[in-house]
Amino acid sequence: MLKVYLLRHGETSYNADGNRYCGRTDIHLTEKGVQQANLVNEQIRNIHFDAVYSSPLIRARRTAEIASGSQEVIIDNRLIEVDFGNWEGKTKEEFIEENAELWYSWMNNPAVAQAGGSGESGAEVVERVDHFYQEMLQRHSSGKILVVGHNGINRLYMAHKLGMPLKNYRRIVQENSSITMFELNQDGNFTLEKLNAIL
Repeated sequence: MLKVYLLRHGETSYNADGNRYCGRTDIHLTEKGVQQANLVNEQIRNIHFDAVYSSPLIRARRTAEIASGSQEVIIDNRLIEVDFGNWEGKTKEEFIEENAELWYSWMNNPAVAQAGGSGESGAEVVERVDHFYQEMLQRHSSGKILVVGHNGINRLYMAHKLGMPLKNYRRIVQENSSITMFELNQDGNFTLEKLNAIL
């Protein structure tokens, strides 16, 4: 059984500014984001992790470094945020005004629709993230790992593993630098233990 402590990165200026869509834009944590990561460190500092994994983007990598303390952070490109295409750097209100049809297409069927008209589909995101966790299950079959990713990929993956239609992924809320815990057994079955938890 693999136990995963899953984080969304700490707050960024895009989060603070009307929740602008920040996919591949590589921006830093705000001061609040650093504080959030430090709070996680206080909660998990006595937990031994077999490994710590992070998205290559600085907001996730820095969160992983702070939260895990002195442990080495392993970068995995499969954990990078969704490619949001033409929505990048814009608020939902801004890009809906530009092209509402793109948004409604995504909301109705993100599994096949491309985010922002030119980005990734939900199915593509789930495939790469699921591939990462399948590998982790083999590498750390009875271990415990810390993973720092992003709001989009984390929610799409959890919706998929919980058997939800991907169009419902936005019904899962994962707060900045909050702790989510789940287990994967050898058959790949997923059990969500905690969401936005304080340990």
